[in-house]
Amino acid sequence: MKIIRRKSDLQALTGNWRRAGETIGVVLTMGALHDGHLSLVKAAHSRADRVIVTIFVNPRQFNNPEDLAKYPKTEESDARILGPLDVDVLYVPEPEEIYPTGFSTTISVSGVSDGLCGGDRPGHFDGVATVVTKLLLQTDADCTFFGEKDYQQLQVVRRVVADLDLKTEIVACPTVREDDGLAMSSRNLRLGSEARQMAPVIGRVLKSAANVIRQGGNVALALETARQALLVAGFDAVDYFELRSDSDLLTLTTADQPARLFVAAWLNGVRLIDNMPVATERSAQKVAAKLVEPV
Repeated sequence: MKIIRRKSDLQALTGNWRRAGETIGVVLTMGALHDGHLSLVKAAHSRADRVIVTIFVNPRQFNNPEDLAKYPKTEESDARILGPLDVDVLYVPEPEEIYPTGFSTTISVSGVSDGLCGGDRPGHFDGVATVVTKLLLQTDADCTFFGEKDYQQLQVVRRVVADLDLKTEIVACPTVREDDGLAMSSRNLRLGSEARQMAPVIGRVLKSAANVIRQGGNVALALETARQALLVAGFDAVDYFELRSDSDLLTLTTADQPARLFVAAWLNGVRLIDNMPVATERSAQKVAAKLVEPV
C-alpha cells in the first residue's frame, strides 16, 4: 500500500491505471478506522480493480472548533489496519491540497440537508458536499462507498453527484454494529467505559420505536416515548428523534411510505447518531400500487 499526500502524485498513478483500463473504487474517511470502514473497503474490492482509501479530517464540516480538536487522529494505526486488505493507496492529503490559498468555493445542497444534523450543525453539509466533490475528482473515482449509518450524509452525496453530473457511482452499504447493537463510529472512541456500556440503549430504543410504528402505533407518541426513554436511561440530551421519508427525508407523521427513524443524542459529551428503516403494511401497499401504475 502506497501512502500518498500530494494530489499530483496520486493523479499520476491513477492516470497509469486508466491507461491500463482499470476501474477505481474509493472509500472516503476521516480516519480512526473501525470494522464499519473495513466493510466498505471490502465492498470496494468487489466492485473495482483498484482501491483508494482517503483520510482527511475536514475542518469545514465541523461547526464546533472543540469537536474538531477532539477528533481522533490515528494515521499510523489506520495504515496498519489497512495493510492486510490489499488497499492500493492510502491518500492522506495535506490541507493545502484540498483548500489551497484563495479557495473560495462552497457546494451547498438544499432539501435533503434540511433538519436532522443539518439543523443542529449549521454549515456541516456544505463542508461535506464540498470535500466529497473535491476528493471524488482528485481520486478519479468510478465508485465510492458510504455506510447507511450516516444516512443523511449519504443522501446529500447522492444529490451532489446527480446534480453536478459527476461520473462516480454511489454505493450504499449497511450499517455495521457492535455485538451489543451500537452502530460503529469513530466517535465511540471518546466514550468512557460507563458511557460505552450505556450507549447501546440508543439502538434498542430505535428498534422498539420502529416496531411500534410498523405495527400501526401512533407515530407522535412513539417518538416522544423514545425520546423520554433515552433521557431516563441517562443520555444528556436528545437533539432529534424523527420519522422521515426514506428518499427525500421529508418529515412524516404517518408511515404510509418507505421511511426511516433518525436519532441524535448526547452521552458523556459525545453526539451519537443512528437510524433504522421502517416498512409498514401500508407503505408496502403504496409501493406495490406505484409499481403497477400505467406509464
